[in-house]
Amino acid sequence: MKLLAPSILSADFSNLSREIRYVELAGADIIHCDVMDGKFVPNITFGPLVVSAVNKITGLPLDVHLMIENPDLHLEAFVNAGADYITVHQEEVIHLNRTLNKIKELGAKAGVAINPATPVETLTEVLDLADLILVMSVNPGFGGQQFIPNSITKIRKLSDLKQKYGYKYLIEVDGGINKNTIQQASDAGCNVFVAGSSIFSADNISAAATELKNLIQQ
Repeated sequence: MKLLAPSILSADFSNLSREIRYVELAGADIIHCDVMDGKFVPNITFGPLVVSAVNKITGLPLDVHLMIENPDLHLEAFVNAGADYITVHQEEVIHLNRTLNKIKELGAKAGVAINPATPVETLTEVLDLADLILVMSVNPGFGGQQFIPNSITKIRKLSDLKQKYGYKYLIEVDGGINKNTIQQASDAGCNVFVAGSSIFSADNISAAATELKNLIQQ
């Protein structure tokens, strides 16, 4: 299963409904929502109110990536806003198994993200709980960064572990995904591809999304 998840971080928020419609027409599978608080990462984006608004715009699943401090305090609010997936960062959550179980209890699918400097091995004890593992292929906080090549090694490790032990998680990659990097991630075993600026900064948003979608279906 190969799924395209456009990130609205790079969308034009003054025309958000139109921009989401463009990627829907191109066959997008998921809408990725990057939530930043200016503390865990230097940037500030949006919270549950915007996620709720996006949920009213689209029928696609919402993949809410929490790049925030103390995400446990906000899980219920984001589920109530319409999040289908909630992803928290290994680097921030102390009791990760408890947090993942809480997300599931609230009715969403549970994801965990790792930053570029965080080894896959830090997730060993929660791989059976996770519905999604997000490999950050840039340091989080801003769109438009360059893909970090070692992310491919991490994706391969997660794919090998998934096959060896029968885990069910999706492998997601976020950061620097474009027509030059998406095939590498796909070949390594990635399932979900987050793309922001390579889609929403293009002259033709639908065409850019369609091109990426076609590349992962090859």
